[in-house]
Amino acid sequence: MNRALLVSVFVLLLIRLQGTAYAQIIGVNAAIASMSVEQQNAILTQLHAAGIHYIRSGILPDDKGVDFARRAQAQGIQIDWLVQLQYRPGAPSRPWPNAFGVWAGPPLSAADPDQFRKYFEPLLAKLDTAGVTLAGIELGNEINSPMFNADFTLPAENPTRSREFSLDDLSHDPEAQHVAKGYLQYLKLLAVIKDVRSRSKLNQHALIVSAGLVFNEAPDSPREARLDAVSAAATLDFMRANGLDDLVDVYGVHTYPWTDNPGNPSAAVGRRERLQKYVLAECQPKGSSGGKPCWITEWGIPNHDASCPTHETNQISLVNETRSNFRPYIAQKRVLGLFYFAWLDTRENFAIYRCDHLTETGHLALAPF
Repeated sequence: MNRALLVSVFVLLLIRLQGTAYAQIIGVNAAIASMSVEQQNAILTQLHAAGIHYIRSGILPDDKGVDFARRAQAQGIQIDWLVQLQYRPGAPSRPWPNAFGVWAGPPLSAADPDQFRKYFEPLLAKLDTAGVTLAGIELGNEINSPMFNADFTLPAENPTRSREFSLDDLSHDPEAQHVAKGYLQYLKLLAVIKDVRSRSKLNQHALIVSAGLVFNEAPDSPREARLDAVSAAATLDFMRANGLDDLVDVYGVHTYPWTDNPGNPSAAVGRRERLQKYVLAECQPKGSSGGKPCWITEWGIPNHDASCPTHETNQISLVNETRSNFRPYIAQKRVLGLFYFAWLDTRENFAIYRCDHLTETGHLALAPF
């Protein structure tokens, strides 16, 4: 038996164990799917050297994308596959660039299960053929935010104050009702994933992850940007009422803790309480009647210092504090996976690979619990 096949067999056994026991996963966001093969290989080597076994990444729907996933696995790295939505032909698309800084793309309400099946099924089959086993299959990203969902009105209709829609709004407010139509289409795409996964040769046990949701940790404060959103709790409640828990294994959630006053006990209490109240309250152990476990598919602390070596005192303090806040949820198996944001990041200064090495912040963020 050759080495590549041995690796595939070992990883398949591992993922099956994870599918049954829901083992803890610690990884990092690594948006490298569209890079050149040489760039990918260099970063995969860095990730392997740092002892990283899981990344959250897209996979391009071509031979290069499949080869990327295969090369990652050869380095002992499994992928939480961030799967692209697919839309009905001729769907309107929000332009880029635009005055609001939101991403381009069609509205979620234009998502089409037939087009999605044509995209997803052959690509998963190619991954199977290449011997690639996935850690997770995560459909879409931050769908409760106008940043990634073009069903929201731009700008917010209220000229003085944007809104965070509630569960009741999803049934009664005209804009929120339109967003809710997109949520129903989203569930149809999840149903395609579950159906296709059931026939997969290698990935029947890869966990299906709902789109990572962004949480507003100060919902009572005025929203400065003229962009509406739906609360993450309302999004999950609405989709649960429409069958979400029959379609996914874990919920995807995001948290970016406030960075005020590192080391200050009062500020630390505020961060812990906000995490409990607004982010992880929806996360429940496997088998609970009121929800699912969570993967925190994005969490991070920014660092705007561009010097080498990078100054990290505040980041180290905040990462240690945040990990301490996560610990009881991990012990209770309410949180089963964490993906730090991000290995590389030139846009928002969250990168933990800087100055040609993994920072101390990164070492701490990616350490086992």
